[in-house]
Amino acid sequence: MQRRTRFVPAIIIGVVLVLAAASALAALYFTDGRWFQASAKPLTNVATVAGTNGEFGEPFGIAVKDGETFVSDGLTDKIWRLTDGKEPVEFATGLSTPSAIAFDKSGGLIVADTGSHTIKKVDQNGVVSILAGTEGVIGDADGPALSAKFNAPIGVAVLEDGAVAVADTYNDKIKVIRDGTVTTLAGTTRGFADGSGTSAKFDTPCGVTAWADGSIIVADTMNSRIRVISADGTVATIAGNGDAESRDGTPFEAAFYRPSAVAISPDGSLFIGDGNAVRTIRSRAIPIVETITKRQRGFADGPLGASRFNRVSGIVIDAASYVLVADSDNAAVRRISSTTTTAKKGEPEYVLLTKRTDPAEFRTRQPARWPYDPPDAKRDIAGTLGEIRGEIVDQESEVWFHNGLDIAGGYGEKARFLRDEKVLNPASAENFDTLRELLRLPNVGYIHIRLGRDASDKPFGDSRYQFEPGITGVRVRRGTQFKAGDVIGTLNAMNHVHMIAGPSGDEMNALDALVLPGVADTTPPVIEEITFFDRNWQPIETQSGGKRINFASSTRIVVRAFDRMDGNPERRRLGVFRLGYQVLKRAHWSRDEVTWTISFDRNPSPDAVKFAYAQGSKSGATGETIFRYIVTNKVNGDSFSEGFFDPATFSAGEYVLRVAAADYFGNSTSRDFNFEVEK
Repeated sequence: MQRRTRFVPAIIIGVVLVLAAASALAALYFTDGRWFQASAKPLTNVATVAGTNGEFGEPFGIAVKDGETFVSDGLTDKIWRLTDGKEPVEFATGLSTPSAIAFDKSGGLIVADTGSHTIKKVDQNGVVSILAGTEGVIGDADGPALSAKFNAPIGVAVLEDGAVAVADTYNDKIKVIRDGTVTTLAGTTRGFADGSGTSAKFDTPCGVTAWADGSIIVADTMNSRIRVISADGTVATIAGNGDAESRDGTPFEAAFYRPSAVAISPDGSLFIGDGNAVRTIRSRAIPIVETITKRQRGFADGPLGASRFNRVSGIVIDAASYVLVADSDNAAVRRISSTTTTAKKGEPEYVLLTKRTDPAEFRTRQPARWPYDPPDAKRDIAGTLGEIRGEIVDQESEVWFHNGLDIAGGYGEKARFLRDEKVLNPASAENFDTLRELLRLPNVGYIHIRLGRDASDKPFGDSRYQFEPGITGVRVRRGTQFKAGDVIGTLNAMNHVHMIAGPSGDEMNALDALVLPGVADTTPPVIEEITFFDRNWQPIETQSGGKRINFASSTRIVVRAFDRMDGNPERRRLGVFRLGYQVLKRAHWSRDEVTWTISFDRNPSPDAVKFAYAQGSKSGATGETIFRYIVTNKVNGDSFSEGFFDPATFSAGEYVLRVAAADYFGNSTSRDFNFEVEK
């Protein structure tokens, strides 16, 4: 009791301190004309403006002018112009991975041309010229605009006095172009520090926007914070505690994952693109960070709270105070507005959109090869899409789907790119110096690689990999291009490349999407065991000797099975491509097709893992591999649901329950059980 008495005041004091700090923050940054009362017009709905018909490659920057919307396309190196009700048209071409865009006071469009390391200007006729920087030259130099140097700048904003603020992303600085001269306003080496001018530090800043009194808001991406730079260069953090996650709350309590875009509405509200979500900070007695869309990656229109996005890269507020979003990995432009839609009875309240890559078309884009040399030498397949990772001990167990194809190699062996591609995600390299170090490109991902360095961690000297001093980190710039066969790096202790095939959010089964020379499989899956459970997961005893099983009520069917490919070692256990079951009536025997309830042609929703796998399933880099599939449930792509085998739905008679498993190459196996229904 005494302990409790002392503890309660401590909680109160802590709350008071947090509230006091937040109030001070509000007084400092959200008043004096910089932050106003929330708009009376609520934002309630999301609709896709363009992109569902494949118009864009990768929409990134977005700007509005005279009722039209302009969008940069980092994949196709274009600027598009959108007019409501019309197809997008090309406005400017010949750029190099353009990123953020903004209109200046004269109506010219300012472009952060990331791949060329310049800031460009597009006139009203679509003619492109260099505003600052040296074409194709990486550097860090202030001075006369046309001799200045940048390092893959991503963010731009036009200030009240007409100057252009630049997020010089991989120099970790915020620069200003004013009267033909480039100067560094804030930032020095990569890191985190508030302070004045070059004593402040940023980490891969991607988004900037102009605030009142000449201040600049910065989406400090890899610091997971929102920062403000006053006109005199003083830098302060206004939201985010540095934790790389998505958590709402007061500015000092809230956490951001990877904020990359920021915009300010006329009423003073901040809108932030953070990973796959849109978030806001509105004016209250204590400002609150709120996530207004789903955090989970996806593509869904409808009510704002049910909407889903996939890598939000650009945000702008239009003349109606609606929010336009460049939804990069969905290749779409979306609008958040006050328009409401009412679903009819029986219809879903939101529209789940689909942008599916065709595996057959994907296979034809570039020649096939393995991620090693020689490129046509067959390797061992060590893991397939949809396999469980981790172990299900109970409902609290943390498990996930394996989203790629593991291709075995030797420790320290060089891994190579499968295809020609360029980097689009500003933070494409992740998990440095861990077993899950990776590089994610638009269509293929590579995991378990020491990026750009050998087995002793010595860099190869490839300038496309930007290493931190002391080899403490690595970045690969947006706009960087690689060719098939170029070296990615070397294999770490996982001794394989984990290949991801398909765009983020549309991961396909790599056996289907990639043509790997020499791959063959004539070996059917193995069904090790079939067990039955009631609705409450109590085991149902089965009789031996060919006698019939007594199913009295709704039943779950759990299949322990695995697959193996030709040439795999005996110990290798791979996941099964499809599983299902069918019921055959003995008096009217037929060979109807099996109903495939679980299919791994696409990466399932992360929430579906415990619908596909039962307790006791486990798999990882070490230890035993056990796949126990719940074949009465349905798991296929984005959809998943619980299901049962219910004998009450059958008429009286004798039946055969057939459980089946198949691999990608069409090999299958099945097991039959006799049962009888009495009425």
